[in-house]
Amino acid sequence: MQVLSDTEFTHFQRFIFDAAGITLSSAKKALVAGRLSKRLTHHRLESFGDYFRLLSAPQHGAEVQIAVDLLTTNETYFFRESKHFDFLRQQALAARSRPQMFRVWSAASSSGEEAYSIAMVLADCLETTPWEVMGSDISTRVLAGAQRAHYSMERGRHIPQNYLQRFCLKGRDEHAGSLLVNRQLRSRVHFRQVNLNAALPELGPFDIIFLRNVMIYFNEETKRQVVARVVAQIKPGGYFCIGHSESLNDISQAVKPVAPSIYQKPI
Repeated sequence: MQVLSDTEFTHFQRFIFDAAGITLSSAKKALVAGRLSKRLTHHRLESFGDYFRLLSAPQHGAEVQIAVDLLTTNETYFFRESKHFDFLRQQALAARSRPQMFRVWSAASSSGEEAYSIAMVLADCLETTPWEVMGSDISTRVLAGAQRAHYSMERGRHIPQNYLQRFCLKGRDEHAGSLLVNRQLRSRVHFRQVNLNAALPELGPFDIIFLRNVMIYFNEETKRQVVARVVAQIKPGGYFCIGHSESLNDISQAVKPVAPSIYQKPI
């Protein structure tokens, strides 16, 4: 495998920061080399510097998206950080008699497990109340996987048993050890590519937005900018859920804490 020099690594640090607002520490140098080396082979390039120059050429926009996909870390599973889903259930039950649409955005949905977990709760709790879930990510690769909704059973180990029976199909034969979210639930979840590090399209308003375990990759100024854009999509009185290891201290005054890692936008 070609060696990634410190200078070349600096170029890719700037590349992914400009593209996605992600700050890569020096500890990620081996990860960058490992993930991008296959693209050097694909293009028959001799160095990472050659690959960076290819990315800088305006005619290679599709390759830029591939590089962003490869450098975006995506680690998730169903019902991760379960207390947020307990809170979601409370809010959904409180809204079950209202006529207005109940909307939730999984703002860094990765391969879709979070968005489908949200959908399972809403399908269970909301009877006549209309609802919808939107999932978004910067990576087209993981969004394609989210739309397929086909996962290993290991990813689904935290799905409540009754939800597993109601909303998932168990793989058989060559698909043994996997699950597929059923068609009816898949039809209620919509995915789109969204770059949180740029001006957002009109998406809201949402009752609840999940933006969890993402800000750890951003520097302080990027966090402020991203949170401001996302919080603007929450309806007054709505909620914002972040990862349990994250905090909005000194990041935003637009929402107030109501529980650990859960914030509310004032009415």
